[in-house]
Amino acid sequence: MDRRKKIIIDTDCGSDDAMAIAMALNDRAYEIIMCVAVSGNVHVDQAALNTLTTIEYAKTYEPPVYKGCDKMLLKELIYAHETHGNDGMGDIGLAPQHLKVQEGNGVLKMLDTLRASEEGEIDIVALGPLTNIALAIRLDYEAMKKAGRIVIMGTAGLGVGNVTPVAEFNIWQDAEAAKIVVESGLEKIIFVGWDACLGDSMLNSQEIEKIRTGSELGKFAIDCNRCLLEMNRERFGDNYLDMADPSAMAAALYPECIDQCEKYYCEVDVSNGPSYGSVLVDSNFFSGKEPNVYICSKLDARKYKEYIYKTLNVN
Repeated sequence: MDRRKKIIIDTDCGSDDAMAIAMALNDRAYEIIMCVAVSGNVHVDQAALNTLTTIEYAKTYEPPVYKGCDKMLLKELIYAHETHGNDGMGDIGLAPQHLKVQEGNGVLKMLDTLRASEEGEIDIVALGPLTNIALAIRLDYEAMKKAGRIVIMGTAGLGVGNVTPVAEFNIWQDAEAAKIVVESGLEKIIFVGWDACLGDSMLNSQEIEKIRTGSELGKFAIDCNRCLLEMNRERFGDNYLDMADPSAMAAALYPECIDQCEKYYCEVDVSNGPSYGSVLVDSNFFSGKEPNVYICSKLDARKYKEYIYKTLNVN
């Protein structure tokens, strides 16, 4: 009997998403039953192609890939080409060789799958803007209630933003969608903040080289992050990779690596001003309001990196 936990991955597949998806494909405790692309780092069409490319490089199994939303709910898209390259994968010529995107709308396929599932049978790991997830909540709340955990790479955690002083990219890209998710009342929503991949959890020069030379999949995971690595040399003064999506995937699939995760009352700022896309985290419980989502703000760096090595087949 297959006892693997089933997961759905929602992704705007850029280079750090690719590493995270490759990790999940190599964790034998889990089965990815589908991937749903969304616009974010790149347009949804490119995100779907990047997901297919990653699946081919992983050489494990081939979950179906669907396309979801191509636009944000209200806001105009601003792609992250400076971080991930024009194609989202470092502009090194990667493309799927044989896999194709499946027919049908990914959001509707996700809802169909959840309706047919047992309560808590399927977890969702969301690596991009929350447009697909918000739309699914609006279309069929009861189906979304059947999901187990919904683990999201998003928010600045308890720290500062990475696209504005207070906002993290995925939330800022579609704050209206994030507001729907945060206020949904779903019980097991876990945000893994950008701060979780910083500090000791950043990959340094030696660790980057270990991954790149340790396996064919490791080389793929590092090479497609070429643009992020170049940008970080200017930001941090040396070779570092702050791997946001891999940190969220590790928290989702290997919760033993979580160091700090608490449930707080949170609000998403959708006002037309400089704090758009920020998430107010009531970490000192000033509001007296009931906590509504979990915020994971720190990982055990050693366990997290060991999980990366293991799931990228690094020797």
